[in-house]
Formats: sequence, structure tokens, C-alpha cells
Amino acid sequence: MTARQFFGTDGIRGCVGKGYITPKFMVKLGWAVGKALARKPGARVVIGKDTRLSGYMIESALESGLNSAGVDVYLLGPMPTPGVAYLTRTLQAQVGVVISASHNLYQDNGIKFFSSEGMKLPDEVELQIESLLDEPMEVVSPEQMGRAFRVNDAPGRYIEFCKSSLPHFMNLGGLKVAVDCAHGATYHIAPNVLRELGAEVIAIGISPDGLNINQGYGSIHPENLQKAVLDHKAHLGIAFDGDGDRVIMVDEQGNLVDGDEILYLIAMDSQRSGKLQGGGVVGTLMSNLGLEQALQEHNIPFARTEVGDRYVMQALQEHQWQLGGESSGHIIWLHSQTTGDGIVSALQVLMIMRQRQQSLHELLNGMVKCPQELINVDMPHQPSQAQQAALDEAVAQMQEKLGNNGRILLRPSGTQPLMRVMVEARDEKLTQETAKQLANQVRKILGT
Repeated sequence: MTARQFFGTDGIRGCVGKGYITPKFMVKLGWAVGKALARKPGARVVIGKDTRLSGYMIESALESGLNSAGVDVYLLGPMPTPGVAYLTRTLQAQVGVVISASHNLYQDNGIKFFSSEGMKLPDEVELQIESLLDEPMEVVSPEQMGRAFRVNDAPGRYIEFCKSSLPHFMNLGGLKVAVDCAHGATYHIAPNVLRELGAEVIAIGISPDGLNINQGYGSIHPENLQKAVLDHKAHLGIAFDGDGDRVIMVDEQGNLVDGDEILYLIAMDSQRSGKLQGGGVVGTLMSNLGLEQALQEHNIPFARTEVGDRYVMQALQEHQWQLGGESSGHIIWLHSQTTGDGIVSALQVLMIMRQRQQSLHELLNGMVKCPQELINVDMPHQPSQAQQAALDEAVAQMQEKLGNNGRILLRPSGTQPLMRVMVEARDEKLTQETAKQLANQVRKILGT
């Protein structure tokens, strides 16, 4: 496959005002998307965003570029990524655009796209867009210009969709739920979904100011949620990231429940209800060994893929399975959604708790996680050939030390200038020591 110049593993992302995250580039990108994907008369594109201040700039620039290609634009305002996927389908748009840098801080922003089916764009379409970015920008005639419309009821539409993912008779009355929206795109959605389903809601991270997204709150900073659960004696806590496509949870004892454990709960319930239909579960190279072992005990096939929800989706399509996800909380459950949906995934867990009349802590008794240590090492540039050889040798030596009692994964982040150092072993002390030793070696090799 031809190397992509602009698109990374999850769209285009970077620091605002630098690289590709500029008004000039976004106008051209909007035009290229319009030319590549929305050629029909009356073509439409929906645009949603998270709560970053820079979203206004990017939204208007994309709108201008799309209009100049003759495409109508439907503006959703702040909207979780899965909400954009859903509304792309229901509004019968050719393309859905999300302006977000997910779990990153406000200084970053990015763009990702959905097809008319609410799925991530295939590689060949991204390459087509990239080829158009190298061509002169030719604006359509004035009478062919696109228009812009605001979808004022977009939040309500998505709230109803989330509620519909539960059986119509399901009620969450009697459950006290703490929810952390990371000052991001779910701030006006998730608490209302839970309240309308009857739950008592303690909401935090719901005051976005354009600059505080993911800052000390949300799925990568669960400390405030853990405190809220314990202080309010809640039955559980739910934390989303900035764009709402990932979720982690907190049980009634304040323990973190990550994506692997959520995946396990949904898999076990789906096997009992027959929804797996003999299929299996897709995880990633980062998925805990305990998940794989727990699924094997119940004869549920498990497949690993590269890290990234696009690779999870590809594997699901290849195996014709329904369920997959990542440790970070991206859960794809194709019975309900076409992409990772934090709110829908959380609702599935609440449904299981209600149906089985068990706490979140009790439901997880069947899965024992192996200790896993993840250390991020700054990586200011891609490793040279010599550096990569040294990294491979360091990993080989550490893996020989662990033997069959653990595994090591060293990989660059797809969205940040970081090298991920992950060690997993049955012994917690050995896991931590090995990860620290390897991380130090990586820093020396990379010169950081």
C-alpha cells in the first residue's frame, strides 16, 4: 500500500497552528473531501466537534472548503465521535467529519472521517483525498456553491439512540452512577442519557471552557471519578475521553475497570444470550493476557491485532465477528454501533448489572488480570536503523529473562511522539522491574 503523507492511524492530528492543523490546510482538506466523496448534486457532509476552542477555527475552515466544492454542510456542534457516526447514517450524508484530538489536551486537534455507513474511511479513500490535496484548488461556480445548516436537535437525536441500545423495558432506577465527561463532547449527552433512564447521576467534568478538555478528568485521569464514587457511595463510576469513543469504569469499591474487563463482561453476556453466534472477540497487542485466558475457559475464540480501533474493525470484518476492543476503552459492539461508543458500552455493562442483580465487582470475579506495566518514553524522532536494531536487541534480552511467564511489547504511539513500553507477567514485582529497566534502556538508545 502507498505510504500516506497526511493521514495517521486515526485521521489527521497535531498541534494547533502547526503542521496541518491550520486554517489554510483545513480549507484545502474540506475541498479535497468534497471532490473525492461528495460528487453528487445535493451532496451533504455532517461536521461534529469536541469542546476545544480551536474547533471553531477548524469547523469554519472545513465548511468553507466543502462549500467551495459544491457540498452542503450540516453542523452538529459539540458531539461525541460515535454520535457523528450515527448522525452521518441517519441524515444520509456522504461523509461524517469529527474535529477532535480524542484524549489529548486542548493544544492538539485533529480530523477523522466516517463513510456514509458510519464506518472509518478505507485506506484507498484516504489516499484519494491525499492525491487531491496536491492538485490546484478549483472552486465551483457561484450557483453551485454549497450551503451550511445547523442541526439544532443533534444532541437529542443521539441521546435517544443511546437509550435505544437497551431493551425497551430496561430502567436504571435505584442505581447511583458517577459520570466523568472529561469536559469533553459527552458533557451534555451522557448525564442526560443516564437520568432519562432513571439513574441517580453525580456528574463531574461537565464544564468545558475550551481549554480544560481532558485536564485532570476523564478516562486517562480517573482519580476524581474514584473519589466521587467513594464519597457518594455510588454503585459505579463511568469516565469518557474527550470525544466519547472510549470508556473506563470504577466499581463500587473504587477499583478501576478498564477496556479489557468491559470487553470480558460484554462477551460473557453475549455468549449467554446467543448474540456472539459462535463468533469470537478481537483484542489488540496491548490486551491483557488475563482476558485471553478467561475467554478461552469459556471456549470463546480470541484474536489480537495492531493497536488502533481501525485495526480492530478490520479484524472483526475479516472474521465476521461482532465484538472487539482495546484496553484503553474503545469497545466496538456491532450489534449496537458501527464504531467505538463509550456511552453505549457503559449502558451494556449497566444492563448486565441490572439483569444479573450483581455489582460490577462481583461480575468481574471470573477474570484475573496479569499485572501489566505501561511506561511512555519521549520519542522526538523516529528511531534510526541502528537505534531500531538496539531496541530489538534490548527487547529480546528482556523477553529471554521473562521466558514463558510474561510478554513484552515495544511500539511507537500512533498519535503522540512517544514510545510505549509494555511488560506483562504473572509476578507484579517482576513486571514493574522489567518495565523500568527496559524503559531506561529505551531512553538511552533514543537519547532522551
